[in-house]
Parts: sequence; structure tokens; C-alpha cells
Amino acid sequence: MKAVILAAGYGTRLQRDVDSDGTGRFQHLSGVAKPLLPVGRRALISHWVSALTLSGCVEGIYVVTNAVYHKAFEEWASQFSLVKVLSDHTRSNEDRLGAVACLQLTIKHFKIEDHVIVIGGDTLFLEDFSLKTVEGKFSELLVQCADNSLVLSYQCKEEDTHKYGILEVDEDLRVLCMKEKPTAAETESRRACPCFYMLSKKCLPLLDNFLESKKDLPIQDRDAPGNFVSWLIQRSPVYTHEISGRFDVGNLPSYIECDLYFKEKLKNVESYMV
Repeated sequence: MKAVILAAGYGTRLQRDVDSDGTGRFQHLSGVAKPLLPVGRRALISHWVSALTLSGCVEGIYVVTNAVYHKAFEEWASQFSLVKVLSDHTRSNEDRLGAVACLQLTIKHFKIEDHVIVIGGDTLFLEDFSLKTVEGKFSELLVQCADNSLVLSYQCKEEDTHKYGILEVDEDLRVLCMKEKPTAAETESRRACPCFYMLSKKCLPLLDNFLESKKDLPIQDRDAPGNFVSWLIQRSPVYTHEISGRFDVGNLPSYIECDLYFKEKLKNVESYMV
């Protein structure tokens, strides 16, 4: 299995918050890619690399970023033997390829023909999350059917359904559909889906089909990886595994909350997410 960490975003909301902060406490974050932000004792993305390496569930970790942050990611990656970095060659948010196209670019560039863990580079999970447990669930699904893929979900508040992709599932936890940012009245489900997917190698060619079908649409219709998952659910079996929650570093308040958790509440950083 391989891991692809999506890190080509420009963090416009966070940078705007940092630039407008009057205290000066966060100026050291100016111009820093979100996955490279210090969270506790290491960069956010380093928590993933550590867990992926210690769990032994992947043979390679591929990080796709943009041309603006490429050098910074290359310098960061020099300390990890499993990590390789790829640039999508874009230089602004307006010219971005989108996460799905970046995933496709990475798979083609590195000639990946294996099962893939797709991870959002600005996301971390709570301390009870275990890569080994999720890998075990995925392995069980593959025994049942080689086409099976696995996504995660956690219970969000009723008033927050409009912020997330919400999964509707059957009694076997097979995903029936994903509704993008619905109101609470539009679905009874409260299963929010974070950017962490275990994709069967059998469904990777469908990335080409998805992007071809969306090529004439605006970037927002093909950007978020959840758009691909929503499309995939109708064509290939996708199941979900429930976790307790996540950190989604989108702006300065969410970054502060995440950093504080790791500094004050994380009991054992070395075994985190393993």
C-alpha cells in the first residue's frame, strides 16, 4: 500500500487570519504551508509520516504540493526515507489543479499500481485513532471484494451538517451516498466524512473517468477529493469506519485549538495514530 498526502493548497483563509492578527503572536506562521505548520513538537504532516512509518502499513509516502511551497517540502522531506515530494507546478490558488487532479498526477508520476491511502494534509485525528485498526478493516473488505474501498466518518453536531460531506449508509456500513454540505433537514445522518480514504487499486483508473467527465465544469466541481468519493460511491463499493473526531486546520482559530491539544493533552506522541 502507498500513501498520498494532499498538500497543494494555498491556505488562503489561514494566511489571511495570520496577516490580520494584531497581536503579532503568529507572524512566524506567515507564508508557511498548512501541512508544515508546527503542531505540538513537530510539523502537522510529520505526525502522519511518523504514524504511517511506525505502523508499517505503507511502502511509500508521496506528498503532492505546489510550486510555491515545493522547496520547503523538499527540505522537510529530507529527514524521511519513505517520503517523496511532487510539485503540481501551480503558483496561485486561482490556477490550482484541484485535489483530485493532484491525486491523479501523483499516481501517474510515481506509477502507483497499489492500494492507496489518501490523506488531507491539513487534517489530524483524535488520539484514539489507529492506522493499524483501519488497515485491518480495509484488509477484511478486500477479502470480501477486491473493488472495496474504505472511508472514515465521525458524528458531527446537527447544526454543523452544512459544513461537511455527510455519508448515508446501510446496515452493513456500506455508503449509499454522500451529500455535500446538506442542511440537517435534508438528511437524518450525522456522519461527517474527513479526507482520509483507503482506495482499492481496482478503482484508481476511475480517477481518469471522473476528471474527464468534469473537465468542462468549474474547479469547485472537481477540486475537493470528496467530489470523487461521492462519484465513486455510485460505481464501486465504499464502506465506512467510524472514528471519534478530527482536527481540520482551515483558519487561525482551528490551528490554535489543534496546537493546544497536542501541547497539553496528547499523552504519547510517539504512538499517536499508530
